[in-house]
This record gives sequence, structure tokens and C-alpha cells, in this order.
Amino acid sequence: MRTDMMIPGETHGGGAVRSQTEQILQVRDLVVSFDGFRAIDGLSLGVNRNELRVIIGPNGAGKTTFLDILCGKTRPSSGQIIFTGSELTKVSEYKIVRLGVGRKFQTPSVYEDLSVMENFEISIPGTYGIAKSLFFRRNGRVKERIENIAEQVFLKDSLNRKAGLLSHGEKQWLEIGMLLTQDPALVLLDEPVAGMSTHEREKTGELLKRISGSKSIIVIEHDMDFVKQIADKVTVLHQGRLLCEGSACEVQSDARVIDVYIGH
Repeated sequence: MRTDMMIPGETHGGGAVRSQTEQILQVRDLVVSFDGFRAIDGLSLGVNRNELRVIIGPNGAGKTTFLDILCGKTRPSSGQIIFTGSELTKVSEYKIVRLGVGRKFQTPSVYEDLSVMENFEISIPGTYGIAKSLFFRRNGRVKERIENIAEQVFLKDSLNRKAGLLSHGEKQWLEIGMLLTQDPALVLLDEPVAGMSTHEREKTGELLKRISGSKSIIVIEHDMDFVKQIADKVTVLHQGRLLCEGSACEVQSDARVIDVYIGH
């Protein structure tokens, strides 16, 4: 097997369980300006290895912009992003993925005419895209890896179903599973439970807590009940700045957070 088609989890460092006190991400004095408007304004924060961090804040606080910067979609005006020792602010998107950062957007993006199994196969490093997948050959190790991930995301019994037949929540799980096939060390999720049923939200919370045993996760979310279910730590953004950080209960009772976010 070619080195660019190694099965995730076998050689990549992202899947190794490390001390949670080790910081995997440091953001220092980050600034992002759009035509003079500072969407991110001097933001500094750190995320520990194997931490499940939730970012909340009112609309326009800079939450999605922050994820865009971490994955290279948006370039900061100034500041630093240090991820596992690498500075990311000038690194291209595909190289950031290779370094171990995986991003899932709010709307599911799956190949609906392909089966769940085929969606997983396409997401394996070295097989990105339908053209490359034509030359991909499934072997026992690949099949076992996909089945393990499918079981994690509650889709093991749906591997042969067309992705387009899945419910909205199942498509969200499929896309999370597709991220896991790449074995990122840091997973970025933008409102992963939007549009889900109560039961699906509970299962998604269980899934994210389980994943965070071996990966760091940053989640943007508005549902405070879900935030309390999953968060190790909550960061509150307001007008591109860090307003406060703490446990879900701590930030929910903070007068500043109530004033700018929860109270409205």
C-alpha cells in the first residue's frame, strides 16, 4: 500500500492518547479585519489535548470566522496560531488538513448517490474525490477500519444504504465519521446538532464525548443544554474578543454573558 493511503490511526499521531494538560493549540493576539471591521480582535486562547471545547456567543461574535482561520479558509491580519508546534497562519488549507486539523461545516456535505461505505472510502487519505477512488482497492484493513468508525457513529447497519436516504442526523454522523477516517488530532464542528431530534442530540453528545478521549474538539453551538452535556470548557466570544471562559455553569451564570448573549 502506498504511504499516502495508509490507514488512519496506524501511523498518524492524532489518535494517540496524551495528557489532557498538554496544549495542542495556542492562539495568540489574533486579529482578522474585513474592510476595517475587526471580526476577530486580539483573541488569545489555548486548547488542551483531548479537550472538548465549546465556543458560544451572539451572532457576529466571530465564532465561525475563528474556525475559518484555524482551517486556513480565512487569513488573519495578525497574530499566531500554533498547532502541535506548527505555525498555521500562512499554511494552505490542504496542508493544514495533513497536519491533523479536520473541519465539518454546519450543513452536511456527503455524496448522496453513493453508499455510506463509499462515502467513507472516498474520505480516506489518498483517495479524495471520485476520480482517485476509481483506483482505490478496498482490503481487509480498510474494511475493518471503516466498520469500526461506522459503529462509532451509529451507522454500521447502514453501510450499504445510499447516503441520500439517511436522515438529517444520520448525515451529520456520516460526515463526522468521514472526518474520523482522516484521523485528525483536532476536530472543528460548526453546530453539529442543528436540526436534530432530541434523541439524536443525546447520541451526538455521547459520540463527541467518546471521540474526545483521543482527540481535541472545538464545537460552535447555541443550544446551552447540549453545551452543558458535552463541554469540558466553554469559551464565550463577543465582538471578536474573548469575553470569558469556564465551565458551562460558570459562564451561564456570568453577568456579562447573560447581558450580551443568554439574556437576549
